[in-house]
Amino acid sequence: MEGFASLESVFVLSNGVKMPCLGFGTWQSSDGEEAYNAVLSALRLGYRHIDTAAAYGNEKSVGRAIADFLKESSVSRSDLFITTKLLNEDHGYESTKKAIDCSLEKLGLDYLDLYLIHWPNPVKFRSCWQKANAESWAAMEEAVDAGKIRAIGISNFCERHIDELLKTAKIKPMVNQIKVCPGQPERELADYSRSLGMVVEGYSPLGTGGIFKSAEIKQLAEKYGRTVAQICIRWCLQQGVVPLPKSVNFARIKENSEIFDFTISEEDLEIIANLKNLEIRPVRNPDEADF
Repeated sequence: MEGFASLESVFVLSNGVKMPCLGFGTWQSSDGEEAYNAVLSALRLGYRHIDTAAAYGNEKSVGRAIADFLKESSVSRSDLFITTKLLNEDHGYESTKKAIDCSLEKLGLDYLDLYLIHWPNPVKFRSCWQKANAESWAAMEEAVDAGKIRAIGISNFCERHIDELLKTAKIKPMVNQIKVCPGQPERELADYSRSLGMVVEGYSPLGTGGIFKSAEIKQLAEKYGRTVAQICIRWCLQQGVVPLPKSVNFARIKENSEIFDFTISEEDLEIIANLKNLEIRPVRNPDEADF
């Protein structure tokens, strides 16, 4: 980490690649104008870290927004950090090789800054997930050597999944992207991931909207003169986690980036981490997910 001064502040991955400290999520942003306009707005507002996935079905729209932004601005491709993820159906060596090329084509990019195995134990590979992950990882390592990917990592992996992957990995995972939101700080998994050299990213930092019903968070927002969303995103960042908030509304995309001129106290960080009875879906057990 190099501090949290602005959208240009970064986390440094284990191989030296710099990841902007605030990402822009695109989960549930519909392919077409919705995803395109959201990503273009985020880039115009100064976001440089865009997160998508094959499973989101919007890589083409995300890629179109990136291309149009680069044409209209003085920003270069090397200033951006673009992440996508392996589809659950595509685990295995040959399928992963094809999936990487497919994502590159849809995004219109020559390389990816980060590529993740999206889920460790999809239904299709439930009887052989260890082997399938090892094969996918080997294909991802080859893509790094070929210059197609700058960094590789995992998503939704728990300790047991990480341990299995490390048995065969030549390149250690550089990132673990997990759900992190108020009341669900996932500190043990985050600490374990960091102990192995990973940066932790947190998706759904707003609890997919459930946090907005919390009276406690509203009180803290009033205390700091901020919005509920800003409190949640800032909390995530102060946990040492890269937040990936998602919105398709220009005003909220802008608001979500304005979190660098205040600090939440240690006492309030703990209050947020330990909130109870929130209307937020619990973290999904990847070994029981039905996809």
